[in-house]
Amino acid sequence: MFDAKLRRYIDPPLNKMGKGLAELGITANAVTFVGLGFGLAAAAAVAIGHYNTALLFILLNRFADGLDGAIARAAGSTDLGGFYDITFDFIFYGAIPLAFGFVAPEQNALAAAALLFSFYINGSTFLAFATLAQKLSIKTSLRGKKSFYYLGGLAEGFETIGVFVAFCLFPSYFSWVAWIFAVICTLSAISRVFMVRHMVLNRSNTSS
Repeated sequence: MFDAKLRRYIDPPLNKMGKGLAELGITANAVTFVGLGFGLAAAAAVAIGHYNTALLFILLNRFADGLDGAIARAAGSTDLGGFYDITFDFIFYGAIPLAFGFVAPEQNALAAAALLFSFYINGSTFLAFATLAQKLSIKTSLRGKKSFYYLGGLAEGFETIGVFVAFCLFPSYFSWVAWIFAVICTLSAISRVFMVRHMVLNRSNTSS
């Protein structure tokens, strides 16, 4: 929900760093893979109950996720890079709830499953519209230059990371926070369905 607004503050320093790294020959894909390593390390730390370490790796993962895009903007984006970026994001987003379900299954497993299900349907609407937007040649730059259309919703990257940070800071409240965010993600998916319907029907009426 806040991703587009935050880009005006986040992008300038990241773009400056990305340009410098691109000039040094560091590729966006390399940073994307490093970011995946941070994300998996965060999940591993959660799985053994080291929540402060997990928090550090989560923040490093998000920093790498922003930095790889900045490097791509400076050096030129590629379709493969866009594929890596979104795929590794989804791996990271799934690994953290799974790790919390693993570390305390009796307390967390059901809430983790509900959250992962909400991520699944939210991600499905997101990616399905990205495919449709490509077919209809619909573009936007509200969330920066991307490989495909990023359709917003109630639950986006900023909100998800905020929830992950809360998980690490207050692990005993994981279930409560996960259930609440699962509801928000589900509502986000439902609202996105209506947004897409409205957008596509309006486009059809305009072109007819």
